[in-house]
Amino acid sequence: QVQLVESGGGLVQPGGSLRLSCAASVSAFSDVRMGWYRRQAPGKQRELVATIASGGSTTYADYVRDRFTISRDNVKKSVYLQMNSLNPKDTAVYYCNLYDQLAFNYWGQGTQVTVSS
Repeated sequence: QVQLVESGGGLVQPGGSLRLSCAASVSAFSDVRMGWYRRQAPGKQRELVATIASGGSTTYADYVRDRFTISRDNVKKSVYLQMNSLNPKDTAVYYCNLYDQLAFNYWGQGTQVTVSS
């Protein structure tokens, strides 16, 4: 049973920073792709933020490139999202994603990020 537990969300002022963490309970963490997605409002589609492959290559949505950085620690079985220069449009529930070798997607419970003055 794969479990993903996110932490690090909260309230931050525009221009501020937050770091999200996601700990995975999976045996072969180093072999899977990890990612972060977000949902900005109930009923709105979840959208890609960033992914990091098993080999470390990364992809970013255009609206976060140069502001957000995704990283992973295979020893700690964790993935991180460093978010800088946050603006109110970044307000959303952020979800950790694990995409395994059988093309299954697993999701965390989500962590709320609110950017407001």
